[in-house]
Amino acid sequence: MSALLAALASPVVHADDATDMDRVTVSASTSRIPDSEAALPNTITVIDQQQLKQQLALTQDISQVLANLIPSFAPSRQKLTNSGETLRGRKPLYLVDGVPQSTPLREGGRDGHTIDPSMIERIEVIHGANALQGLGASGGIINIITKRAPRQDGETFQDVNVAASTAMPHESDSTGYRASYVAGTRSGAFDFVGGVSYASEGLYYDGNGDSIAVNDVQGDLMDSQSHDLFAKAGWNFDGTRRLQLTANRFELEGNNDYHAVNGNFLTGQPATSARGGSEGDGPRNTSTELTLDYTDKDLAGGYLQAQLYWVDFEALYGGTDWGDFWGDGRDPHWFDQSQNNSEKLGGKFSWSRGDLFGLRLRATLGLDLARDTTAQELVYAQMDWVPETSYESWSPFVQAEWWLTDSVMLTGGLRYEHGTLDVDDYLTIPDQRTIPAGVKGTRYLVTGGSPTTSETLPNLGVVWEATDALKLYASYSEGYTVADIGRVLRAITAPGQRVDNLVDLKPVIADNQEIGLDYDDGRWLVHVAAYWSDSDLGSRLAFDTATQSYNVVRERTEISGFEGSVAFQFSDATRAGLAYAETDGRYDSNGDDRVDSDLPGINVSPDRVTAFWDQAWTPVVSTRLQASHSLDREFDFRGVTQTNNDFDGYTTVDLQATFQLPLGALNVGVENLFGEQYITYYSQTTPRNDTYTAGRGRVLTVGWAHRF
Repeated sequence: MSALLAALASPVVHADDATDMDRVTVSASTSRIPDSEAALPNTITVIDQQQLKQQLALTQDISQVLANLIPSFAPSRQKLTNSGETLRGRKPLYLVDGVPQSTPLREGGRDGHTIDPSMIERIEVIHGANALQGLGASGGIINIITKRAPRQDGETFQDVNVAASTAMPHESDSTGYRASYVAGTRSGAFDFVGGVSYASEGLYYDGNGDSIAVNDVQGDLMDSQSHDLFAKAGWNFDGTRRLQLTANRFELEGNNDYHAVNGNFLTGQPATSARGGSEGDGPRNTSTELTLDYTDKDLAGGYLQAQLYWVDFEALYGGTDWGDFWGDGRDPHWFDQSQNNSEKLGGKFSWSRGDLFGLRLRATLGLDLARDTTAQELVYAQMDWVPETSYESWSPFVQAEWWLTDSVMLTGGLRYEHGTLDVDDYLTIPDQRTIPAGVKGTRYLVTGGSPTTSETLPNLGVVWEATDALKLYASYSEGYTVADIGRVLRAITAPGQRVDNLVDLKPVIADNQEIGLDYDDGRWLVHVAAYWSDSDLGSRLAFDTATQSYNVVRERTEISGFEGSVAFQFSDATRAGLAYAETDGRYDSNGDDRVDSDLPGINVSPDRVTAFWDQAWTPVVSTRLQASHSLDREFDFRGVTQTNNDFDGYTTVDLQATFQLPLGALNVGVENLFGEQYITYYSQTTPRNDTYTAGRGRVLTVGWAHRF
């Protein structure tokens, strides 16, 4: 993974970010570097607490929040799965306080829903491929920072939030409720923050007033219940040493009160929902996480950061009829559900020291250790579809940032990644869909193996603060991930196979070249960036008509794009801005090492324009009006005739208002203010009758919040 792009540079914050751009830094859990005066020479978006409150008054879907504020993030699917939700045309790595949430060995698309939004302090996003946090950040890093205790000794707080939402016009089964309580205190050397939340979501309706189809297999945010229990305790031994323990338990489960009724993408008829759940249990996410952090600000003259983490994650998917699964006629309509079980153990260690050799030079040395063990089981058959697979890695890195002058800073470093995959001998499942005719019910023995990989990944960047207001930067960095190994291991259809011959552990390395400009004079806030991201051995999701699912294809890919934003502070009460992102992706379809075909919509987002207007009308009334427009896109698939894959763009407008009350504040949000009827980007570009769904219509949310 690319060595830390360690220098914190002038954060390239999107124009609708209220955070002051001058010397803003991302946290050490994101940048891996403490007390840096600059910032990563990359585009950075910091979604602070105020912005988060505004967006959560409209939606509780974190993917939707990201899409509202980051035009280069693909439009949200509005589902439990985040498959196809890309950042700059590649999959981002989700973190919670620096702890990875993904399951790369059997990608399940659930890593964006492992914590309740009420426990979030802010979200820090680094755009573009990098290896700051290890495996998985080919599109960038999305680090969710949890709530923190009060800063001052003797301070306490209690936050209470309640809210309800409903479709407009109102439908009796569209109502959702949520409530949360978060408290924090600081007393002497001890501090604590903890919270509990509960949410119940109703059925979603589109702009025409029709129900939106639940995703029976991948899972859904609607018709679901969720709860979260969060606690963080810290102890300051003295002014330099601190120990902190964080625990979080989150569960989101579908009620399974509805099932999908197929639409018809050829005629433009969206799928809907009908009462009566599907067979089996509703899809769910269950995530349990423990994190131990230790910092010493003065160890051998440097700053030590150490983190140990454990994550236990389960993702249950909806079931399907497997036909004569056993191949002996005992049950011609065998029903089963699959579940991803993943356990992560890891440690992150870094030591950083500045002012080396009498220069404005900071060096950081570090070591990351990780073990990810994942299996995908068939719940009723009680056998593994994907065998237990472990990936162990150790990754030393070195990074430096050097201020050559008061205005010019260089950054650079190396990271060495060594990984070993371990799979024991295993038996395939007796699935008639993957076993040739005549041998149904046969289970093949696959010989295990331990393939290894190692890569050295560099990064280099420069920041020039031309004036107090104008900053320019350029950077090169590399990020990496592994292909979805589980899809390969579960699809064996012949005897005598060996893991060492089946698995291509060679990582998908995506480089990110970027040049950018930031301007902030206190009233104007401008950001412009262009980027190029290539991968000689990329990873593309391709639809398999035989299995009706997406498989990983290894091909050369090239992605380029542009991001620009501008905001103007008209007065203390008025602020407005506009942002635009363009992404183009191509891949090599015939193996001649030249890209010749567009990447499909599941891999790359549409070009998007967003705008906002923040207005404080009085000291007690403020509003935010925001709009998002996704532009039309036509796809050129070389040598392949496909219909109904092109994208017809759409525009949505949201309105949020806050009214300060004698006790607390009333928040009112209207998502999709004008009730736009549209088919989601994912549904249009990856059309299937069962998942061809419309987006949410007009939704009213009313909430009350107070800090005691």
